[in-house]
Amino acid sequence: MTDKQVIVIGAGLAGSEAAWQVANSGVPVKLVEMRPLKSTPAHNTTEFGELVCSNSFGALSPDRAAGLLQSELRFFNSLIIRTADKFAVPAGGALAVDRSKFSKTLTEVLSNHPLIEIKRFEQLDIPSKDNITILATGPLTSDPLSYEIQNFTGINACHFFDAASPIIYGDTIDQEIVFKASRYDKGDPAYVNCPMDKNVYINFRNALIEGEQAELKEFEKESANFFEACLPIEEIARRGIDTMRYGPLKAIGLWNPKWGNLFDRENRLKNRPHAIVQLRMEDLEGKLLNMVGFQTNLKWSEQKRIFRMIPGLEKAEFVRFGVMHRNTFLESPKLLLPTLQFMKRENLLAAGQITGTEGYAAATAGGLLAGINASLLAKGKNPVTFPDVSMIGSLMNFISNRNQILANQKKNRFQPMPASFGLVPKLTKRIKDKRLRYRAYQKRSIETLNGFKQILDSCFEKDHLLIKIN
Repeated sequence: MTDKQVIVIGAGLAGSEAAWQVANSGVPVKLVEMRPLKSTPAHNTTEFGELVCSNSFGALSPDRAAGLLQSELRFFNSLIIRTADKFAVPAGGALAVDRSKFSKTLTEVLSNHPLIEIKRFEQLDIPSKDNITILATGPLTSDPLSYEIQNFTGINACHFFDAASPIIYGDTIDQEIVFKASRYDKGDPAYVNCPMDKNVYINFRNALIEGEQAELKEFEKESANFFEACLPIEEIARRGIDTMRYGPLKAIGLWNPKWGNLFDRENRLKNRPHAIVQLRMEDLEGKLLNMVGFQTNLKWSEQKRIFRMIPGLEKAEFVRFGVMHRNTFLESPKLLLPTLQFMKRENLLAAGQITGTEGYAAATAGGLLAGINASLLAKGKNPVTFPDVSMIGSLMNFISNRNQILANQKKNRFQPMPASFGLVPKLTKRIKDKRLRYRAYQKRSIETLNGFKQILDSCFEKDHLLIKIN
């Protein structure tokens, strides 16, 4: 145990994970969260780790990039991933959670930890140099703190626009039209599917393109670029008549037994839908459904009108309409080390989406690493860098690699990055089969992390891992 306290600013996924890792190493934590005193354009609750855009952490299979990242986080007793596992809802091959139970449990666990002190106020500046601090304020960092970070770094923050999908009441959809299934019948029938014929699809696309948009503020218009991994549905529609059909509305791999024999080619061609809108369960009972891939900046009245054009949703009632918000992130390759320490100040760290990682599991990974390193600093020990053959290590290497600056000089911008096998070093032996190659990446990562964890555990005293997640 040490008397030094670590300050964690922000109780989103990264901040919650960081606080958990620090406290579990025997180091006291002050976790600062501005909600409910001040909210954001995207949050609706005061709970920690609120998921604002989707309820999915990505693919579960360890031979997928997101799945490998989840496996690595479980290996290091991640509070976020263990809680996600506990409140998982059917989502085909993905890890999706019951948002409400997930966030409430995170809040309870952190609030009851003996070494975590919760403070509800807006942090207006960066704590003094005497404090070990983790900035985990996310892409919706408040303006006053954003200005302070900008003054500290001397670099303007980067921006992109992100959006959240609508959520509807499950008992307001037409069960005679929709059907439950997962793509290619993988896992349980986890999605509610709304089939469209060609005429309905074309009319729907036209309505999306012509729909009235919510007005952007003046300062937002100056930097109105979208993040390609999370485009508004109306922006996807504008890019081509079939773009949605090869994206969130693709019908491939989905079949309703009512349409007859799937293996009868003539029948399949006759009855196959032109497009399908998918709804994913937000809770185990299916009372709430998320419109998959339907991030949007349409006005709420337009969302209600246009989305009710979807077969089966003619009488849909909305729990939440889609919203768009401006996200801020650091130009991390110019500012951060692979340990997530700032180059200008070793006891100041950053974690989560503010560093330029994309996705819930990636944000959690940043929180885990920042928490571990803040703990080591508090104990007077050297911080660690994760092996680059791991997904965690490859992500942290990407956001701290100054070569990213050179690679993006023509574009003059650093863009957020999700977990990807394209980031990890190549295998010594070439494997042509992609699935086998990804499995080899997974095996190499876990074997390397086994040795790394033994070294890491030896850095901590016997009070490490005070509490474990079952």
